[in-house]
Amino acid sequence: MSDWVPTTCMRCAVGCGHMQRGADIGYGIDMVRGDAAHPVNQGLACARGIQESRDPDGKWLTRPLVRDDGELRTTTWDVALARATQGLREAHANDPDSVAVLGSGQQTNEAAYALGKLARGGFGTRNYDANTTLCMASAVTAYYQAFGSDAPPCTYDDIEDADRHVVWGANPAVAHPVMFRWISEAAEETELITVDPVRSETAENSDHHVAPEPGKDLAFARAIFARLVETDRLDHDFIVDATDGFEELLATLPTAEEAADDAGVSMDDVELLADAMDHRALLYWGMGINQHVQGTETARALVDLTLATGNLRPGAGPFSLTGQANSMGTRICSSKGSWPGQRSFGDPNHRQLVADEWGVPVDRLPDDTGPGPVGMLENGPDAVWAVATNPVAGMPDADSARDRLEDAFVVAQDAFHTETTELADVVLPAATWGESEGTTTNMERTISRVRAATEVPSGVRSDLDIIATVGSRLFPGLFESTSPDPSDVFDEFAGLTEGTVADCSGISYERLDEGHAVRWPAPDADSSGGYRYYDDGSWSFPTATGNAQFSTGRQQKLPEPTDGDYPLTLTTAREADGYNTGVRSRSGAPGELVARIHPDTVELHADRIVRDRLSVVSRRGDATVRVDRDEGVPRGVVWLPIHHPATNRLTLPERDPQSSEPHFKQCAVRLVAPETELPPATAD
Repeated sequence: MSDWVPTTCMRCAVGCGHMQRGADIGYGIDMVRGDAAHPVNQGLACARGIQESRDPDGKWLTRPLVRDDGELRTTTWDVALARATQGLREAHANDPDSVAVLGSGQQTNEAAYALGKLARGGFGTRNYDANTTLCMASAVTAYYQAFGSDAPPCTYDDIEDADRHVVWGANPAVAHPVMFRWISEAAEETELITVDPVRSETAENSDHHVAPEPGKDLAFARAIFARLVETDRLDHDFIVDATDGFEELLATLPTAEEAADDAGVSMDDVELLADAMDHRALLYWGMGINQHVQGTETARALVDLTLATGNLRPGAGPFSLTGQANSMGTRICSSKGSWPGQRSFGDPNHRQLVADEWGVPVDRLPDDTGPGPVGMLENGPDAVWAVATNPVAGMPDADSARDRLEDAFVVAQDAFHTETTELADVVLPAATWGESEGTTTNMERTISRVRAATEVPSGVRSDLDIIATVGSRLFPGLFESTSPDPSDVFDEFAGLTEGTVADCSGISYERLDEGHAVRWPAPDADSSGGYRYYDDGSWSFPTATGNAQFSTGRQQKLPEPTDGDYPLTLTTAREADGYNTGVRSRSGAPGELVARIHPDTVELHADRIVRDRLSVVSRRGDATVRVDRDEGVPRGVVWLPIHHPATNRLTLPERDPQSSEPHFKQCAVRLVAPETELPPATAD
């Protein structure tokens, strides 16, 4: 019998410890269960995390592929690596920014660090980012602006101590089942409030559900703030002692009634949330806030609510919920938005330190973070290297993204067949969960080990090995080995964080082997991070003044409001059995796209329904859907799952100017009969 191997689940960012056992014969994972010794979950595990670790539904990649005469054909690793290296080298010879590199929150810390080192220190390209920017960049930017550091102050330990739980623009009942169990159990003695235009599974299990108009969350947050001011439910001592910008915020604040009317909520709803913030409250938010052209300003408005009420202490605070397993890891180690340890791109001393550590000329390193994933493709790169991500399906305005990728030399590195591997010039099959060694970082800043419980087929290699091999061929000396030991890569990354706000220098594989998990910052072998910015009754922030910063954002118009031609609003969200763009949780073809639509809205379009199907049409594309009549969706709204590859053919490429995160959540659509000629208004 194979031995049980302790590891970390890589489905979402809760970071549950798993025990995995490899198959006795051949390859693969035979059994998975929660790890009772892991301090994060203490044995709990969700069904999807177990199933997708043991037996994912995706179509596996087991051999390298190269495109010959327009067709993808199996080949050897030598041929595939030579073709990939040649195409990347030719693009790089024209201009470093002709190479675009896109990483993922599904990589280990070690692979993410190595990819960033190659992108920034090898290619020297500005066109490098990760798919985590598509979901978390607005929260990240808000944390930096408010606190001077990208770190959720809260931890899981705070959940049971909170007196109110407010879930805003997120659905943890589906996205984070283990965490939602903790929230639900804690809320049995308190209250759970969900703010979401749609009656989600989380809303169904809440004490209260408030539904603002889609995209009007900033107006609602300002209405609550105004109500707190009008009724003097503020922590004046905290505001004076630990914050800046309160008076400037007051000068831009609408009345509670004005903002409530803009948000489409009642004053009773405003009072409900104001009362919640008057208690010790945890305010969780997700993609419903971040994926908006005002995502940063809205996330900051939620932070402002915690600041004004003194809810920045254990048992309370702003807690962004992360979807991908290692989104936090890419933020602290991958050099996409900051150098390792949150070292600033704008600081020449940090840039020099990184160049010296990597042994590269400092002028090779970009002095800004680049345009973000959407901007990368809009720049028209000659070559694109996508690692553990599926931009053909995951980018907004996906047809345009596909067109740009078809014009480029594409290297797709993945464990499964995807829409992106289908158009790639070179496909490199990579190891996945249960097959890789390394570490991951969950949403509360906790680092834990990822271990292999099974061997991999001979045609598959780890992300880290592939990156180091390609990097060594292109830039000799950048990596010490074409097959580096993950622990050595971790030590290199951790050393670069020494003395930073995200100090991981006190963490090592040996320490993780002994204690399972360590939360950063951990500047020495005995320390582990707790609640951020607070220590024994006092607060300190790595900002210019040492204080937290209030914001002054006000609700603006949506980038694409409804009109006579497109009278409905499309919104997107997670579904229970979906995973990212679905390649791991669907086998073969993606299947039928299902739209949740209110029965009254369906009835208004009854004459266009054919066999319970409609076409959803935006100014960018169309998709045929099966109709699911759902009273939990507001009238005039069409709900589609983010996981289906057809969904993003409809969405907007507009993005938050501060974070570069796209506006996935609201765009104007209409419903027409399927498989018919579209009306003239859709012609471009």
